[in-house]
Amino acid sequence: MPPLPLQSDWAFVAGNLDLLLAGTGVTVGLTAASILLGFLLGFPAGAVEVYGRGPLKRAVETAGVVLRGTPLLVIIILLFFGLSVSSSAFVTATIALGLRSAAYQSQIFRGALQSVDEGQLEAARAIGMGRLQAIRGVVVPQALRRSVPGFQNEFTIVLKDTSIAIVIGLGELLTVGQNLYQGGQSTAALEIFLTVSLIYFVLTFVTNRSLDYIDDHFSIPGGERA
Repeated sequence: MPPLPLQSDWAFVAGNLDLLLAGTGVTVGLTAASILLGFLLGFPAGAVEVYGRGPLKRAVETAGVVLRGTPLLVIIILLFFGLSVSSSAFVTATIALGLRSAAYQSQIFRGALQSVDEGQLEAARAIGMGRLQAIRGVVVPQALRRSVPGFQNEFTIVLKDTSIAIVIGLGELLTVGQNLYQGGQSTAALEIFLTVSLIYFVLTFVTNRSLDYIDDHFSIPGGERA
């Protein structure tokens, strides 16, 4: 059978755009959940690396090194097929991406916390604030604002890394695109993946521009960035 005309290939993509958009929704949801989990674990971990001591600090640093040094593909497969943390591919992918993101976010926040001049902490202590109160009220607000550029880069990485969840059958954007052309219904492999790439680009562009606005709005005048 001769290959289908190019016009039919694009028509096939247009006819299945609803499936691609549904996969996009899964990708966006997975990214948001993973980033949130990474933040909830990564910020405390970064604070422990800066202000902690003893076994807790060493444990956090070791966990971060292990997670950053292990390929995400291995983490996903281990959690899904090895440890079976959940029968849900979405939950497993969220945990894997969240843990990996937490390891990197901890370094973003560690750098942001360390970028705040130590004299500010000492000044807060001098006016009667306790150490924890000074960190929470003086250092953390500045560190969060300074961490936006690094967080922006991490968000983009997590968004693109969601495609690795294809290995456990999660119906995110890349999985949907692959299923469409592997079914033998069309020769539109190139057109499908061009469309998938365009969707990833739009998501990344919109996210980066939004975070640029947040960074400009909340940046500290004359301050350093992490």
